[in-house]
Amino acid sequence: MKERGEEADFVTPGEVLGKTSELKPGNGAYVSPQDNTVYASLAGIRSLTPPPPESADLRPTVEVKGLKAHGPVPEPGAIVLARVTKVMAKMASADIVCVGPKSVREKFTGIIRQQDVRATEIDKVEMHSSFRPGDIVKALVLSLGDARAYYLSTAKNELGVVSAESAAGATMVPISWTEMQCPSTGQIEQRKVAKVGV
Repeated sequence: MKERGEEADFVTPGEVLGKTSELKPGNGAYVSPQDNTVYASLAGIRSLTPPPPESADLRPTVEVKGLKAHGPVPEPGAIVLARVTKVMAKMASADIVCVGPKSVREKFTGIIRQQDVRATEIDKVEMHSSFRPGDIVKALVLSLGDARAYYLSTAKNELGVVSAESAAGATMVPISWTEMQCPSTGQIEQRKVAKVGV
């Protein structure tokens, strides 16, 4: 273990690690293209690895090593499954349950903003016609947002609601890009449906 706090600091998700002009992101770190800043994507110990002697790139690599053997952590660019917990006028919040094929062991919160629901007619998006609490949504992680929540996007054909229960408690069947139907009652509900099996 390194004794110097400079080289082994505890950091939390979203914490600034440095600028890309000075550091290269390694495991547990990512770059925000907006401001060329390197951020931590998980809680753990920050460590710096000097570049190899023959490397033309003189920047050290910064990594964040998790403190315990935790499951997968959402990172920008990852595809996740999340369970919708609350739907508001401009956004929906969800608990991330899987990163790729792996279940998470810690609680990660995701936020789907109105502008990230679909790629077209963004200003006409109705959050309550896109998601309902309890829906399972396939989404892309955009970035680590505010208040330790990840910004998620469903603005691709293959992203959106993959499983939803009707008011009668039955698993609904998708019948179009925007509708799912209850097999028990025949009732149709609005959703932002993911195109599956393509």
